[in-house]
Formats: sequence, C-alpha cells, structure tokens
Amino acid sequence: MRTSPSQTSAIECSRRRFVINAASLSAALGAAGVHAGVAPAPTTSPTSRLGVGFIGAGSRAGAHMTVINWLRTQAKAAVDIVAVCDAWRPRAQAAATNFHAKAFMDYRELLADPAVDVVCISTPDHLHGYQIIDAVRAGKHVYCEKPFTHWRQFELAKKAAQEVAKSGRVFQLGTQGMSDGAWHVARKLIADGLIGQPIHVECGYFRVGDWGERGMPIPDRNARPGPDLNWEAFLGDAPKRDFDVSRFFRWRMYEDYAGGPVTDLFPHTLTPVVSMLGVSFPARVAAIGGIYRYPEREVPDTFNMLIEYPEKVVVAVLGTQGNNDPGANVRGSGHRCPVIRGWEGSLTFAGKEVVFTPAAGSKSTPQRFAIPHGEDFSRHWENFLDCCRRGNTNTYSPAQLAYHVQTALIMGMISSRTGAITAFDTAREEIVVRGA
Repeated sequence: MRTSPSQTSAIECSRRRFVINAASLSAALGAAGVHAGVAPAPTTSPTSRLGVGFIGAGSRAGAHMTVINWLRTQAKAAVDIVAVCDAWRPRAQAAATNFHAKAFMDYRELLADPAVDVVCISTPDHLHGYQIIDAVRAGKHVYCEKPFTHWRQFELAKKAAQEVAKSGRVFQLGTQGMSDGAWHVARKLIADGLIGQPIHVECGYFRVGDWGERGMPIPDRNARPGPDLNWEAFLGDAPKRDFDVSRFFRWRMYEDYAGGPVTDLFPHTLTPVVSMLGVSFPARVAAIGGIYRYPEREVPDTFNMLIEYPEKVVVAVLGTQGNNDPGANVRGSGHRCPVIRGWEGSLTFAGKEVVFTPAAGSKSTPQRFAIPHGEDFSRHWENFLDCCRRGNTNTYSPAQLAYHVQTALIMGMISSRTGAITAFDTAREEIVVRGA
C-alpha cells in the first residue's frame, strides 16, 4: 500500500520492519516551547479554590466550561474559570468575556499565569501531546480531551506519559464514560475471577456525522491569518500548508490533525475495556477502514479493528459514522457496550446491572450485580478536581491508561493504512510492522 507524504514523514520503513518515530522529536518539542531538563514548577494553589485555564475555546471547550461553571454555581467544587486561550482571538475573547476570565492567544502565556492551577486542553489532536508536556512542566494539573495524541505521534504519546509521571501532576483524559460505575464493578468481577480467563471482547461506537458543515460549522468564512488568527500555532508539527478556512475550523475532517472513528470515537469504547481487563500494550493489531459514506473528508468514516493482547485475549472494536444503530447491548448514545467473554462465562450490561451468564458446562449460576451510577460528565470533572486537591494521580482515566489505549489505536491506524499487521516490541517499547 502506498503511503501519503504526511505518513512517510512520520514512519520509517524497511523491508521487514516498520518503526514509528516522531521525526526530530526534540526539535519539535523545542519549537512548541518545551525544553529538556526544565524542572516542574511548584503547584500553585495558595487558596482553597482552583483556577482553571482553557487551552482551546471551541465547541467542546464550551461544554467543559459549562460543566465547570455549573459545579461552581452549585457549590459542588471550589473552582473558577480564570483564563482562556485560542489561536482565533474572537473565540478566546468571547469565552473570556462570558466567564470574566483573561484571554490569551499563546497557551504558554496562559501556563505562566500563577492564577491557573489546572488546564483543560480542547485543541486539535496533533497539539495535545506538546501542550500536555508544557503544562505539567509548568506545574499544572491537566484535563485533556481525547485522544492522547494524534495517530502519527506514538513517540510523543510515550514522552507525554513519561512527563506526566515524572511531574507528579494529576491527569485526566476526556473519556467521560469512565465515570460510569458499570466499568468499575465489572473490573472487580473480572479481577476476582468470576468469568475465568478472559478470552474475547466485542465493543464499538456507531454514529452519523461527516464532521463537515453539519458537525463543525465555519463561524467566519472571512477569517484569515493575522493578529487575530495564528495559523502557524494551529499547524504545530503538521505538514506546512497554506491557510484553508475549512482546515482551521473543520479540522476533524483532515488526516493531518485527526484520525476519524479510530482516534475520535474509539477512545470512549476501548478505554473501559483496557481498564476492566487490566491489560497494557497489545501484542498485535489488524484493522480495516476507509471512506465509505462521506467523500469530502480525508479520514475514515468506517473503521474495524482486532487487538490481540499478550494475556491471550482479543478485543474487537467496530464502528462507523455512517449509521447510528449500535445494535443490542447499548450504553450511552452510539456506544455499543462490551461483551466480555471468559472461560467460565460472560459479562454484559443491561440497564442498571452487570449480567453474568455462565459458559456451557460451567458449574456457576447466572448472577446480576447492581451498577451504582451511570456515566456523568460532571462526575468525571469532580473526580479530577478532587484528585487535584488530594494529590491523587489515580483518576478515572489517568495518563498511563491513555497511553496504553492510544498505542493500540495508533497501531490500528497504521495497520489500516499499510495493509499489514502491526506488532508491539515490549522490550524496545515501539510499534513495528512485519511483512510490510
């Protein structure tokens, strides 16, 4: 399979071994304002309240701001929105005015503000990793939208996970479904051996959405680079291109900045599975996908992958943005609940219960276990903020879990693009493709 220029710039290929690298990572980090050897700044929280700064002020950031403001007004959390940053000044200024916060166009200026204790990153995928690293090195706790990094940035994902661990800062990935008590109940049941050795899992995500004008409208078609729009900051380490108003506002359609279902939706469905199984890096991944419905986009709208883990369990992740029927066993909009099969039985999820069905020949009996609460976006934030106050890095969706999930997703994207099976070299901690 032929590779595009953007792919070959990030992937070095030999006849039998294909290794993912971030080209000149140290140079790229330097360009993004990250400097090796800089010690983390001390945590700045002189009062009982936490100041939140938003890096990115688009529609998703608006949802986060609404939750934070609700937690504040309902006295559920001592928290304030103190700063907002965006590469498009009108967007940053509007949010800052609405919440009586400071407005920035350079996120490094926001990180230098001592009033900011916590940052929420809601920028295009390819900027996440650099901003995570800069934030924890500045001593800030980080809530970052999924995915952890862009699909071509495996080395950056590794670096970001390392930097979060080294910093001691609290991290939460925006997979808010991890607030659902179902996954925590099931994790304990699996760890206790109820289903025996896990062997097979099915999960998926189905929705309708082209990420074009209906999904990501262009608020100003006359917007142009200049003092109010920083095109270079938006591009980051992506291929240099002339300004395109669609790319700037509808970036999820383009492979330079996004990946389609595999990195936009699958973090929601795979993260609970990886957490419940207690696995880390895959052994092998195979995937197929493509543009089946929306020809105007560059990223796939349909994607299916098989992930084999060293623990001898396979996870099938299925999905499309061309149909929103997830089939049976639904939990949340478009989210197909996992079916977790083990030697001794299976776990499914029905309403407010985790359902255990014994395997044929098993001496176990069917059982049902109560789910204490469902998914709650505000609970995901409350969990994060509580961990920030307590210095507890074990959030619902911590950086190491995000790194493990992102590795599998990156392997799937590479498999789909190359037509080869990707493998993981645990000793070297790198992705390889054999038979390419």
